[in-house]
Amino acid sequence: MNNDKQQAIDPVSGEVGSESGGFEEMAKSGSTYAGNEEEAFYCLTIIGQIEGHYVLDNTQKATKYDHLIPLLVALEENDKIDGVLIVLNTMGGDVEAGLALAELIASMQKPTVTLVLGGGHSIGVPLAVAGRISFIVPSATMTIHPVRTTGLVLGVPQAFDYLQRMQDRIIRFITDHSRVDEGYLRTTMTRTDQMANDIGAVINGHEAVACGLIDRVGGLSDALACLREMAKENKMAADEKNRAQDTCNA
Repeated sequence: MNNDKQQAIDPVSGEVGSESGGFEEMAKSGSTYAGNEEEAFYCLTIIGQIEGHYVLDNTQKATKYDHLIPLLVALEENDKIDGVLIVLNTMGGDVEAGLALAELIASMQKPTVTLVLGGGHSIGVPLAVAGRISFIVPSATMTIHPVRTTGLVLGVPQAFDYLQRMQDRIIRFITDHSRVDEGYLRTTMTRTDQMANDIGAVINGHEAVACGLIDRVGGLSDALACLREMAKENKMAADEKNRAQDTCNA
């Protein structure tokens, strides 16, 4: 007898239930648990605009950073999860929220792989390089431009100094977590020959890898294969540590 209702999978624990549909749970979180007999991964999506301290209207696709922070903490502490795949298609958004998420991802001990699909623009660039290994599909693009602000701006040196220091924080994070040259990055984000209504540059997947911003050109299967290899290495290291501990205790 066929059961028309999909079984629900808890996105963090991977436990299967039957009270609600699995696709319904996926639609709520925009992410999913993906496991097999050998390893279990969590696919986390960062899409649309990254929502920070101000709530965006309901006509915009948004990723709420205050939802992702506790989720990332739960994933880091969950022994059932062997690795996290972060899939990005984002236009950017709140600078401090995006940088906070990037720092959190970069500080995880669990294997992390980022995959840029469509776009990884603006503050999405630090998020794209936050994983241990980063991938980008050939057709994806990344917009690199200076920090900008909306609303009231005081015409005093302190205001411009604050923006410069924020820009330096972003550049420092990107260069610390990728192979891109700082001089190239600063020059690219101040170009005036590419965008009609903005300054900066738009680079595609191959260009992002060539300049060292992203590690590899590849798609879903490449990212999962890389994550699987890192998970196996982690398990081997853990087994070796346990054997050494058992020898010491014997």
